[in-house]
Amino acid sequence: MSKLTIEETTGYIAQTEAPFIKEMAEITYHMWNLGWDERNGGNISYLLDEAEVAKYIHIGQADRSIKLSFPVQELAGKYFIVTGSGKYFRNVISDPEANLGVIRVSASGDSVEVLWGLRDGAVPTSELASHFMSHIERLKVDPSHRIVMHCHATNALAMTFIHDLDENKLTKTLWEMCTECLVVFPDGVSVIPWMVPGSNEIGRATADKMKERRVVIWPQHGIFGTGSTMDETFGLIETVEKAAQIYMLVAHHEIKQRITDQELIDLAKAFGVTPVRGILKG
Repeated sequence: MSKLTIEETTGYIAQTEAPFIKEMAEITYHMWNLGWDERNGGNISYLLDEAEVAKYIHIGQADRSIKLSFPVQELAGKYFIVTGSGKYFRNVISDPEANLGVIRVSASGDSVEVLWGLRDGAVPTSELASHFMSHIERLKVDPSHRIVMHCHATNALAMTFIHDLDENKLTKTLWEMCTECLVVFPDGVSVIPWMVPGSNEIGRATADKMKERRVVIWPQHGIFGTGSTMDETFGLIETVEKAAQIYMLVAHHEIKQRITDQELIDLAKAFGVTPVRGILKG
């Protein structure tokens, strides 16, 4: 029996052993298990290095090309792994190839080329505009940026029904809920008005906020979070959600004590972070 060639041995099993595919499968399962991504609610995109992709996937020829409704010349030639449109997060871990896709933005920036996954004609997340626009803006301020993560975190969503949606007020309330919050997101959170999801308009509004902050709240919908690693981004959303959960537990009770502005200032100094200006007094 002759030895198998590299091409013959780099099939489905080898591809799904790719660290970036395994990481996406694991994190989507965790998000579903937490109740953040019911049904097909939520999406993730992960900017990859070409050399890393080439270890597991043939990048010389694309399976097919998908036209974009918005140009992203800034991302031309870049590689991403993304969740598929209409795909249930709970199914990713059992069948990554059907629910995820590795794509490359074309040289012209007006389409994406499917290199792996998105089986049976599936397409990338319907929020691809929001993801790509946010990637563009975050890369301008943080060259190490890699992840855009959207989910329907339960308590953060609930909070948007009863809390003032002023960004500074919302940020301060979240900081006051857990001592770690100011340390994890000293840049605060942003909020956009309610908008129809999946549109270029909501993508642009979200990306505009990403110029200064890594978390954007979509009222009555969910959260967009960004970061340089999957753990960092997941942890950022996790911390916001924990603070929102505490708020929802105490909001209708008499508050007898809270973390003061001076204590938050002392906390920031102790951990070497700079709180976004205009929120704390002192």
